Amino acid sequence: MDLNLLRVLDVLLQENSVTRAAERLGTSPAAVSRALARLRRAVGDPLLVRAGQRMVPTPRALELREEVGALLRGCENVLRPGTGFDPAHLRRTFTVQATDLLLAGLAGTLIDRLRARAPQVDVVFLPEALEGGPALRQGAVDVELGVLGHLDPEIRTRPLTRVPLVGVARDGHPLFEGRIDARRFAAADHIGISRLGRRLGPIDTALADLGLRRRVAVVVPSHTSAMLLARDTDLVALTVAQWLPGTVSALGLRTFPIPLDLAPLDLGMAWHPRTAADPAHRWFRDHLAASVRALPAPPDGGPRFGAAA
Repeated sequence: MDLNLLRVLDVLLQENSVTRAAERLGTSPAAVSRALARLRRAVGDPLLVRAGQRMVPTPRALELREEVGALLRGCENVLRPGTGFDPAHLRRTFTVQATDLLLAGLAGTLIDRLRARAPQVDVVFLPEALEGGPALRQGAVDVELGVLGHLDPEIRTRPLTRVPLVGVARDGHPLFEGRIDARRFAAADHIGISRLGRRLGPIDTALADLGLRRRVAVVVPSHTSAMLLARDTDLVALTVAQWLPGTVSALGLRTFPIPLDLAPLDLGMAWHPRTAADPAHRWFRDHLAASVRALPAPPDGGPRFGAAA
């Protein structure tokens, strides 16, 4: 059935007049009469019958009056734009995919913000095991956070911040006995960080441009394991020092600038467009972005991003 007929029926049952119903609907009495004929055939009841100079509803019409009105109000609610929500009463779990290094610097700030504003919101952090797959498209992840790549074409993104990597080694490492230039940096044995076991990256390209080559003696899947290994060996690792200064010093590590012309890491967030207009999801993304921006700035006051999206 044409659902527009429900609107005609609702007005007819309120007015008990084809002429007045046509005026309210902004159409002609003839069009309303045709709609009434269709309604009579569909319902199997005359609905409105003449009683002298006016029309009166049948018992079946009286039964339908409240039901049709409630049905139309329900349809209007479905099609009405979503109203605002109160974070204080929000009960929801959001799933965020992030590197362990970003998680370590971010999680405490984010959880403090959420507990103060939405104490019933929970967060599940996942490792980057789903990176490069359809996790956002399939709904397995709400937000991907980090260096973005291999995203499905419809995915929405938002830049957040730009951070430099630094070298890190144990406090008594021989590297600290003199000026750390590119040659001495390349001569040290290194720890590679890759979930996929990759040994080469931008550092190797920059060294090759100088005619240098380093040895990646070990490859580990996370920054955390790299720093723990650097603590116990003479291997050199990489980190983002300003996020975890207490952890670096507590592990007996020292950081140093990488003596190469390297671009900083561009960090951002990504989400699927089906959640773009969801007020709760947008609220969570805004707090996630604010938590990233609250991380300590690079020592040189490097640029940050993060305009609302």
